[in-house]
Amino acid sequence: MDNDLVFRYATRADTKLILKFIRDLADYEKMLDEVSATEELLHEWIFEKQKAEVIFAVKNGKEIGIALFFHNFSTFLGKAGIYLEDLFVLPEYRGMGYGKKILRHLAKITVDRGCGRLEWVCLDWNKPSIDFYLSLKAEAMTDWTIYRLSGDTLLDMASEE
Repeated sequence: MDNDLVFRYATRADTKLILKFIRDLADYEKMLDEVSATEELLHEWIFEKQKAEVIFAVKNGKEIGIALFFHNFSTFLGKAGIYLEDLFVLPEYRGMGYGKKILRHLAKITVDRGCGRLEWVCLDWNKPSIDFYLSLKAEAMTDWTIYRLSGDTLLDMASEE
């Protein structure tokens, strides 16, 4: 175990750093142009409305990784789960086991809270991440397709009610 790696929950003072990690992840995923999050929005939704939580992996006083997550609910299990929205490790720290340690820490939080499962999605083209998740014995949910309403489509749908 790497004794220099610790985990800490983000505080309001970390809002700028959270946005930086989000932008770094979006850049890696070739989706930087889709980021409309701002420090103000993150502050409101993470800290004021408490709709998500953020954990940093910290090595020698430096934040090297992030996990942003929130609770979901499984009607089949009859209890909450944790949905991992973002997992990101700085490029210079990849391949050293830190991503696995972040997921282990999040799995412990999931179990400690009595949740039934830990879930996330991965882009189809992201073979390094897919291989990493499969190495952890994560199960790809091939029978499920994600659907989304957003932007004008979401507004149109909401206005039709």
